[in-house]
Amino acid sequence: MFVPQQIFFTKGVGRHKDYLTSFELALRAADVEQQNIVTVSSILPPKCKIIKPKVGIELLQPGQITFCVMARNATNEPNRLIASSIGVAVPKDGENYGYLSEHHPYGETKQVAGDYAEDLAATMLATTLGVDFDPDKAWDEREQVYKASGKIFKSFNVTQSAEGKAGLWTTVISCAVLLP
Repeated sequence: MFVPQQIFFTKGVGRHKDYLTSFELALRAADVEQQNIVTVSSILPPKCKIIKPKVGIELLQPGQITFCVMARNATNEPNRLIASSIGVAVPKDGENYGYLSEHHPYGETKQVAGDYAEDLAATMLATTLGVDFDPDKAWDEREQVYKASGKIFKSFNVTQSAEGKAGLWTTVISCAVLLP
């Protein structure tokens, strides 16, 4: 059984006349282009240590099967704003699992996309932990309720945004890379 013990977050943007090459360049910008990436759903395992990207990348080997949660978006439309975001919600009790969310919008700024992804992850965690909150309140208000509950240690997001350029594909990725 493989339960990840470490996780790191990375992001990148790539531009090229070919769609697939723009994705490859985004992977290169995120330093995960040498991996055989398998995307997985959005659970942050219990006791999973968050490490710096540089440390995590050094643990990877070319060709390795690498599990990650990935948000990805692409456009070939000039000036079209795209984003990819991973939201993260870490429980205070390390014996519990947390949540990761993926968001890949068009027309949202980095701030808006990141807040949405973070809100999504924190809301999923809050509902599993039984935190009482008003879902109709703004994210800033709910964030305070979540953190005041004493059940959520922290939440954050890793977001990449870019505008499309004439004659090129633009791809953005945000990744949560899971390691043994």
